[in-house]
Amino acid sequence: MLNRRILRVKAFQNLYAYEQCKASNLNLAKDQIKDAFQPDLNSMEVQDKPLLKKEAALATDLFIKNLNNDIFESDTYSNPKIVVEAKKAINAFKQANNKDFDFLANNMVSSAERLPQLYLFSIQILLAFAEHVSAEAGRKMKMSKDVIHVEKNGLNLGQNKILMKIKESEIFNSAVTRHGAYIDDLELEIREWYRDYVKPLEGYQTYMKNSSPSLEDDFLIVDDILKQVIFKTDAILNFFSEKDLNWTENKSVIRSLASKVLKNVKENFDSEDEPLPEIALNWEDDKEFFQNIFNLTIQNDDQNKDLIAKRTQNWDIERIAQTDKIILSMAITEMKNFPSIPVKVSINEYIDISKTYSTPKSKQFVNGLLDVLSKELTESGHIRKSGRGLLDNK
Repeated sequence: MLNRRILRVKAFQNLYAYEQCKASNLNLAKDQIKDAFQPDLNSMEVQDKPLLKKEAALATDLFIKNLNNDIFESDTYSNPKIVVEAKKAINAFKQANNKDFDFLANNMVSSAERLPQLYLFSIQILLAFAEHVSAEAGRKMKMSKDVIHVEKNGLNLGQNKILMKIKESEIFNSAVTRHGAYIDDLELEIREWYRDYVKPLEGYQTYMKNSSPSLEDDFLIVDDILKQVIFKTDAILNFFSEKDLNWTENKSVIRSLASKVLKNVKENFDSEDEPLPEIALNWEDDKEFFQNIFNLTIQNDDQNKDLIAKRTQNWDIERIAQTDKIILSMAITEMKNFPSIPVKVSINEYIDISKTYSTPKSKQFVNGLLDVLSKELTESGHIRKSGRGLLDNK
């Protein structure tokens, strides 16, 4: 279920976060230099404020000049403090970047590993609504002297064929156990959420009046509850945000995964196979891809930006949308470093990401640039594809 499209999106989100961190760290390093050249208010000597300001500017320029140098290069200054503070700022900048990199790299993996649990929670809430309906109907029947007068149609959700199929799925129940996706402590909330948000739905009121709902009817109502209640109600969204610090970024992915589960059940309802595909079947392989695309994009970012700049000579590289630069850098990294992934697959994947996460014109820009770069890199031997269905570049 955690397909590579989702992993690319998660890597892209974390690469964007890393770029934001670097920008903040750069400003903090500059502020550090500025603070180092502030007048000493405790000194009895007269402070030359214009000179201090000039020296701060020289130290900042020296800092910027050496940001990407392996060996620090400096000119001769009358005040050695200029060199000292520039070096301190570079060390602070790099240490902060390393700290952010480690955090994001670790958080990225743990966040991805949490995705199955989160979408299983959403399916579990649907099942809990159905169980609540059945329990309420049973309670009313016990209290009623005339069972015939208990509304049978009110049981529709409790007998929903889509949810019953999921509930009986060994793979689903195994996944719930493996990922700890239990909601036993939400019994009171389930009653309140059903009463306040599910029952008032116009579509649900119509569904309850249906004397014989079809499989399509059953699918449409649970998909509607999923999208209109579970993923739109603040009270329920708070439950998810408490479980996941990255919920804002993960919400759309989780909604898509949960909706896909329901669709898979409907489309394979009469199949003897389990209605749910195995979750994260090849996680170790996918995890390696996930980490490599993140790490290698950062490692090769300067080289990738040079390639982009050469093909966008009429554009200032700084004017290109930050999201586009990250998407292009990821695509170049993938085309060059993952020989078993066809170039066309990589290009299409990053075009799709640009449509969702970048500017309205990004699709055409990313498509055109990657098409040109892929041909050039193939001809120069920097892209070499091998494996089943692929030809080595020789």
